Amino acid sequence: MTTAGESTPPAEAAALVPAALGGDASGPPVVTGFPSLDALLGGGLRRGDLVVLSGDVGVGKSALALAMALRANAAGHPAAYLGGEMGTARLMERALAIEGRVRVDDLRRGGLTDEAHAGVAAAALGLRRRPPLFEDLRDAGVEGVSDFLAMHLGVDLTIVDPIQALARGALPLEEEVADAARRLKELALRRSTVILVTSGLRESPAGRSDQRPVLRDLGGLGALRHHADIVLGLYREELYAPSPHIEGASELSVLKNRNGPMGFVDLFFYKQWLRFEDMVEPGT
Repeated sequence: MTTAGESTPPAEAAALVPAALGGDASGPPVVTGFPSLDALLGGGLRRGDLVVLSGDVGVGKSALALAMALRANAAGHPAAYLGGEMGTARLMERALAIEGRVRVDDLRRGGLTDEAHAGVAAAALGLRRRPPLFEDLRDAGVEGVSDFLAMHLGVDLTIVDPIQALARGALPLEEEVADAARRLKELALRRSTVILVTSGLRESPAGRSDQRPVLRDLGGLGALRHHADIVLGLYREELYAPSPHIEGASELSVLKNRNGPMGFVDLFFYKQWLRFEDMVEPGT
């Protein structure tokens, strides 16, 4: 330890460099694969962070979270998607729809055009080359998430969809979510992974003049936003005022960012494919 008037030893000074550059010793940021969001977040998400993706019912939280897992994985950041509402077969089905740009119903019926079939085949090949980890989270609790990450070391991005699926029913939901958020934050630090959880809103914005989600919409889930390093809010105007002129237009807001700026990015949602795209990369 240095005393007044002494300079910082070289070794200690060198240890400060990663933080000064906006990174940390655990490695470069984990990209979400959405360029505008990654740029706003200083390159992507940081290992050890707890991220909350919130939004109203039916806005597409699961589809966006799955897209982030697929894109991060394709970019070389091993990703896992732990679903509390869908089994692994359904998750793979959705992944093929997103990547192949086909309707899930067409996949199930097998009624694909030649063009759609080619898209699915290419998507399947890409997923086979670098397969994401899918796991059924139902009845697993936080212990199940911890056990999964102990078995699969080196996962950079861990999706938990939704965090409410971790509740066991022993306590009021808000208390269980608060405990899960605290423990997931500790787990993210211990395993050096980004843990991104999805969560619905406890307070509906439907009656407001501006229905964009805000932090207080998490309501009694205040501990969730307290433990989170980043809170994202997903918004689609067509849910509240349907119009062909705004169909698909979406906003993703950074409502909280413990270590960086807030703001929003424009996305587009192709509902028939369950696919989000960044507005800076149309048609990719």
